[in-house]
Amino acid sequence: MFEQPNDFREESNALHSLLSGLDDEGFEKRTQFKQWTLNDVVSHLHAWNIAADLSLRDPEKFSAFREKLFEDIGAGATIREAERGWLEPCSGRALLDAWHGFSREMANRFTDADPKMRVQWAGPDMSVRSSITARLMETWAHGQEIYDTLGVSRVDADRIRNIATLGVNTFGWTFINRGLEVPGTAPHVCLTAPSGAVWTWNEPSDDARVEGNATEFCQVVTQVRALGDTKLKVVGEVAERWMSIAQCFAGAPEDPPAPGTRFTAN
Repeated sequence: MFEQPNDFREESNALHSLLSGLDDEGFEKRTQFKQWTLNDVVSHLHAWNIAADLSLRDPEKFSAFREKLFEDIGAGATIREAERGWLEPCSGRALLDAWHGFSREMANRFTDADPKMRVQWAGPDMSVRSSITARLMETWAHGQEIYDTLGVSRVDADRIRNIATLGVNTFGWTFINRGLEVPGTAPHVCLTAPSGAVWTWNEPSDDARVEGNATEFCQVVTQVRALGDTKLKVVGEVAERWMSIAQCFAGAPEDPPAPGTRFTAN
């Protein structure tokens, strides 16, 4: 038994509760993220949940999914267009039910798996634990644009420690992914959890550190908030460089949002 599948289940349940009061028309609302609609966000989460689940229980089908996805993108399709080809066509409340029901089944399968087992992914292989943690991170991160669009301030739980840890662990990846040299020792990170607990990573340092609210740190490393829109205290040139481009998710380098462009709507 390991905790991440249940954390993923609880984050998915929280997002489902937020969306459950909408009618089909409500899912056509556009978010601050690339003008995606709520339908786009939920279908994106659903498509990659299916992919992660296949990587666990049917590697051959996952390989076929990955090959077709790259083929479609190579032919000029956007990632959203390529994903839609993998899903049963549905939207609104039908899509919500399909995504949520699958997320619960998937969480059960990951709970029963060996957390150290290696599984395929669109990039390098990863452990089962890392795979479900990535799905938790994606659910939380893409969930933010839904909370923002609906004007709801999210109340986080300490399960976001998984995302904060991922953010810390991808310090080097952030630079490597951009073709940059990794700058020395990773800064000390000290965060206050939703519960009030204090979480720390890396050696203490007066000259290189990031400290503040854990939710805001997670928002920066998942690029759902600009660093300048948070109250994080960032000390030292290395920490400043890292936080200005931090990216804890796989894929091509992405730039953080400009200050003031991602916020909870009134």
